[in-house]
Amino acid sequence: MDSNMTSTVLDNGLRVLVHEVHTAPLASVWCWYKVGSKDEVTGLTGVSHWVEHMNFKGTTNIPRDQVKGIIEKFGGSWNGYTWIDQTTYMETASTAGLDRMLFIEAERMANCLYDPEDCESERTVIISELQGGENDPDNLLEQEVIAAAYKVHPYRHPTIGWLSDLQTMTRDDLYQYYRHNYVPNNATVVVVGDVDTADVFRRVEEQFGSIPTGPTPRRVRVVEPEQLGERRVEVSRPGTTAYLKLAYHAPAVGDPDFFPMLVLDAILTGAKGINVWSSFRTAPPQRSARLYRALVESRLASSIGAGLLPTEHPFLYLISATAMEGVGLRDVESAATEALNDVAKNGITERELAKARNQLRARLVFENDSVTNLGHQLGYFQTVASLDIYQHAATRIAAVTESDVNRVAKMYLRSDRRTVGWFNPSGGDGE
Repeated sequence: MDSNMTSTVLDNGLRVLVHEVHTAPLASVWCWYKVGSKDEVTGLTGVSHWVEHMNFKGTTNIPRDQVKGIIEKFGGSWNGYTWIDQTTYMETASTAGLDRMLFIEAERMANCLYDPEDCESERTVIISELQGGENDPDNLLEQEVIAAAYKVHPYRHPTIGWLSDLQTMTRDDLYQYYRHNYVPNNATVVVVGDVDTADVFRRVEEQFGSIPTGPTPRRVRVVEPEQLGERRVEVSRPGTTAYLKLAYHAPAVGDPDFFPMLVLDAILTGAKGINVWSSFRTAPPQRSARLYRALVESRLASSIGAGLLPTEHPFLYLISATAMEGVGLRDVESAATEALNDVAKNGITERELAKARNQLRARLVFENDSVTNLGHQLGYFQTVASLDIYQHAATRIAAVTESDVNRVAKMYLRSDRRTVGWFNPSGGDGE
């Protein structure tokens, strides 16, 4: 374990991680909850995301119009997000604001209000957000492909939820979900920056120590059955551009196959790293990537991308291509499939492996380039997997061999494990 990182667990079950970084007088506070859209049941899809929105609406001791000002007073920023495995909130500001940042998160854990009028106004906001996403063809196709790739696992539900659930969910549904999941024994507080560890532990105890332990939230035990054949989705709506998605079932982050798959993705579409907060904001190096050469250099697609994300349960390796104007999706799919079949059949080269490992190691450095990013990674991996995976990621990447990559290419890039999605602008026939 990193000698600058120390952890403890309060009597109420709250885990606390502190990492001292004394390069600037800044501190980043993250509060993580082990609850995301995979923990939702039918009829309440989207509740995790909606609850996150409500938890910015003020608390018993923080009027809603003062939450933003508390952080900005110390020259800082704040945010939060919900995804399939987790919900998190963050503040980064000068170290002088540490007590106030911890106070905000303790209030958020124990004293959010859920005013009925706020719940109704936020319903409108979230439904508008959902409809806006559905007006984005690329986003809509991805949602449909993920839903088709899963039969039983709740990863099939979009994080924002399904429209019918958003229309019928009540204030009591939201508040009960909040009270059930926002308990200290389901949370981790991370503090990174110019701080003293013992002092942080004392401050966290003062702010959070009196919040009572709650019942252990329900955990998902569903295992997705093995896919037995290719599935296909075609969406046709007004638009100007055609999109292709290829989704393959992929290993969870704790699976030994995850890092060989990460290297394989770097060879296919460029190295991206393992920080879902920041890694995808910077374009990966793609000039030598196999799918870039097969699709973009050949003028079949204007762009190619993919994502292998670190998730608690097995998720998807999702490849996305944007067709060039006048190029049919059948041609794009054929070229992509040919390149994927080639790597599955014939494997990779030692040169490709070395380049991918070097690029991924560089990504690991860049995605820890601030107290905010470092705080994210500590909390993320503690919540969805384990700190060990994060702390030894560089070592695991370096240990990936050519045979490892060849093995996972054969195992995972199979047509019977694939879901194919086409978005054709209205009037297109894919030819």
